Amino acid sequence: MSYSSLRACVQDLEKHGQLLRIKKEVDPNLEMAEIHRRIFEEGGPAILFEKVKGSPFQAVSNIYGTYERTDFIFRHTLEKVKRVIELKADPANFFKKPTRYLSAPFTALSALPLRSWGKTPVQWGETTIDQLPLIKSWPMDGGAFVTMPQVFSLPPGSRNIMESNLGMYRIQLDGNDYITNKEIGLHYQLHRGIGVHHTLYNETNEDFRCSIFVGGPPSHAFSAIMPLPEGLSELTFAGMLAGRRFRYTWQDGYVLSGDADFVITGTIRKGEKKPEGPFGDHLGYYSLTHDFPVMDVHKVYYRKDALWHFSVVGRPPMEDSSFGYLIHKIVKLLTPQEFPGIKQIHAVDAAGVHPLLLAIGNERYMPFRERVPEEILTQANHILGSGQTSLAKFLVIAAAEDNPNLDCHDIASFFSHVLERVDWTRDLHFHTKTTIDTLDYSGSGWNAGSKVVMACRGDKRRTLATTLPGTALNLPAGFSGPQVAQPGVLAISGPAFHGHESYGDVQVLADALGKQAGLEGFPLVVLCDDPQFLAATLNNFLWVTFTRANPSHDLHGVDSFTENKHWGCRGALIIDARKKPHHAPELVAPEFGWKIGDWVG
Repeated sequence: MSYSSLRACVQDLEKHGQLLRIKKEVDPNLEMAEIHRRIFEEGGPAILFEKVKGSPFQAVSNIYGTYERTDFIFRHTLEKVKRVIELKADPANFFKKPTRYLSAPFTALSALPLRSWGKTPVQWGETTIDQLPLIKSWPMDGGAFVTMPQVFSLPPGSRNIMESNLGMYRIQLDGNDYITNKEIGLHYQLHRGIGVHHTLYNETNEDFRCSIFVGGPPSHAFSAIMPLPEGLSELTFAGMLAGRRFRYTWQDGYVLSGDADFVITGTIRKGEKKPEGPFGDHLGYYSLTHDFPVMDVHKVYYRKDALWHFSVVGRPPMEDSSFGYLIHKIVKLLTPQEFPGIKQIHAVDAAGVHPLLLAIGNERYMPFRERVPEEILTQANHILGSGQTSLAKFLVIAAAEDNPNLDCHDIASFFSHVLERVDWTRDLHFHTKTTIDTLDYSGSGWNAGSKVVMACRGDKRRTLATTLPGTALNLPAGFSGPQVAQPGVLAISGPAFHGHESYGDVQVLADALGKQAGLEGFPLVVLCDDPQFLAATLNNFLWVTFTRANPSHDLHGVDSFTENKHWGCRGALIIDARKKPHHAPELVAPEFGWKIGDWVG
């Protein structure tokens, strides 16, 4: 079975008890997002908002809200798509397992985009931006945003649909300096295909036409964020995963997705930007106001039974965590082809994806020598030099030979494996004054910061502590509240960070810890504002530690040294994960006095 529309998917979910209808009128200003958050946190169903205040259109969210529901939506097509992706990445797979891949070429060919020459469903009517569900998710958001957009562009001079880029770049619909119904904002970052097109248009006199699709079969939104092998179109992928060819048409020089629920067309100004943001983002903080491209709106199309597809972005896990889950299911067998020698890669969702990357590599070159990190360092550099993985800030890589059963998706066990073996005098490798994720404000400037590779290989060298030392810790004045966050990880509260001079606090702590007995089982210490919060859950540890630290500035150590430009420490590594004045504010949900039962009773 294939879904011809988002409405068809919603009806299927309802048939199988996976849809909640909210019949009462709901305010898109914060209220809809709060309902979504509460239902998502309970592992609840997809949500259909039948009456959106200020808009004639219904809205739907949380359709990917659980891994099980995501699997259900793509239950008929996922296995076929995996085979096509595997074969595209390495054609030799066909000869290794011909029976597995016999259908793959036919799957891909049957999913090629299909041009419609007549009127398509999305051209049923036209509306204006102010009539759309203008959903604001967080109190400090700069306005309403499209959170599930599919942004379509072609290079200059091209009408070849296979040369297009389809990406998920957030779209601000109102607020700031945007003229209502005439202008909207586009936010796109490093390594985004639309940025390549923008550069090409800047070199021509041609208008930079752009189309923004919202809704359509659920595969369409996912295809906009899927990292695909070179040469495989997002539109073909969308068709394969939908089990239905991507239908499109041309209108007034713009491409329209025929099965979308809404299409916004317009022209991106090539030489002008406007303030965009703030916006609650997937790191769990606000991405602040910055100048980004602006689009002059041409038209807004919609289908007869249109559903506004949205989500709420915030500290993970959130609904978009299912995208990472699905990507892993599809591409996990491709890792060795993309990164030779690498067995596994895991971009850690709980840490905001880009701040923390875990990997397992293979050491094959010198089996007759002492087991120290060698080939895995080469593999780490490959990871940091490739596409989206180049945005990683902390890359922790271990050698598969040390534990054949090691799994970097079992995060707690992976960290224990590393901390049992790591040698801080040898295993830290920094990249300074480089680029990091645009949404990460822990660095030294916007889009600027550092990276560190932690590479470990060898026998177990220590037993990790799981309880505090029997004797009291002698902490300096201003430091308190030690907590065991994970085996071998000690969290300590320190003085509030005020400015550059506050980096000196860490040296005070390091000197004190160097004189403290009984800490051999804690190779990692995290200096933070609230140790009890950090230690409460694994996700809290990951989020606080790796979203609030810039490796070059915030990694310190007990008995540290610099030798021939290599930095290391003979005692515990200390990560300064205190909040800094230049960090973005963390997301705090608004308070409402109602309960979910008030909406569905």
